Amino acid sequence: MLFIDRARIYVEAGAGGDGASSFRKEKYVPCGGPDGGNGGRGGSVVLVADKNLNTLVDFRYKRKFVAKKGTNGGAKNCTGSMAEDVIVRVPMGTLIRDDVTGAILADLVDDGQRFMVAKGGRGGKGNACYVTSVKQGVTFFEKGEPANSFWVKLELKLLADVGMVGYPSVGKSSIVARVSAARPEIAAYHFTTLTPVLGVVRIDSERSFVLADLPGLIEGAASGVGLGHDFLRHIERTKVILHVLDVSGMDGRDPVEDFDKINKELALYSERLAKRHQLVVANKMDLPDAQENYERVAEYVTSKGYEIIKVSAATGEGLQALMYKAYEMLQNFVPDAEEEIEALPQENPDAFEIVPCEDANYEIKGKNIERLVAMTNFDNEEALYRFQLIWRKLGIEAALKAKGVQEGQSIRIRDMVFEYKEQE
Repeated sequence: MLFIDRARIYVEAGAGGDGASSFRKEKYVPCGGPDGGNGGRGGSVVLVADKNLNTLVDFRYKRKFVAKKGTNGGAKNCTGSMAEDVIVRVPMGTLIRDDVTGAILADLVDDGQRFMVAKGGRGGKGNACYVTSVKQGVTFFEKGEPANSFWVKLELKLLADVGMVGYPSVGKSSIVARVSAARPEIAAYHFTTLTPVLGVVRIDSERSFVLADLPGLIEGAASGVGLGHDFLRHIERTKVILHVLDVSGMDGRDPVEDFDKINKELALYSERLAKRHQLVVANKMDLPDAQENYERVAEYVTSKGYEIIKVSAATGEGLQALMYKAYEMLQNFVPDAEEEIEALPQENPDAFEIVPCEDANYEIKGKNIERLVAMTNFDNEEALYRFQLIWRKLGIEAALKAKGVQEGQSIRIRDMVFEYKEQE
């Protein structure tokens, strides 16, 4: 099966529905007041972790997820319908990053865990909402809040309890095939395993753990050589590392050198990985010269503070003891600090900036002023007057004068261009 562990998707929330401008028109009610209802909220885009998924491959074929707009309000204080949310299912272990800043927005590790990646726009208020004791004949209404849209990156990190590392062809695939129901491709050549394989190891009827057969590391992986970061990303979540060595030396490799090189790559990629619990697995003990090599390897790794255990994936010797030891190490695992979820910077919504513009003299950027422009019906005099009041309240008038704005100069906000006029 094709394994995809990274994806980039476009998400767009639905805009809010427009409010309504309406008045009661009933028999015997000659002066019916405003009764325009509010618009409905737009749909949101929600990511949900699903235990039945194990790859991001679906996002190769569908990259855009767009929610619908809320319906408009109606007469008789009828509120528009809310649009349905768009649910996007992702595998457990999916990390969501902002495409521009790279900040981590969410980490979905539990089945059913949800994250609203794009929030639907608020419905605009109908004219009934603006009635006061001194102003009964309100005609204006709000348009719906516009939709927000952006790209996000998805990264899948496998949720395995125990991960096996080692150079290609040291026997990791054979071990996972022996101790679990997983059936990875196994052959006598390098780089057989190009995608991670998960298997459930059952110690007994009540105890089990997830074992990952991860793609083989090579020198330079921390710098992206070979499978590089694609491999190292997955091992970050594992609690125990089984470092598998081919002690037979049949391929002409020195297991001691391999041991040092792979630990160096782990340390270069992450200090946290370098400190992770590690058990050295001396595999292929059934082959010639294995015992002689084992004595030298065992002396070296134990001098470095690691425990080593002898196994043979071919005969099954030592595998039960290995799994029991791995389970014991899992019980003694102490979690380290999780990667911090970095919320995007929260700016003052009333803040704004005045910048140069190509097709106008000035451009004003800011959350609330841009939203105000998008939601104002400029064809209505009352709505225009309300806009001017909020404009001054936000301090935009004073800021423009400080910039030296002149009568008749143009000012852009979103897609609208205004001509500046001095207020009397």
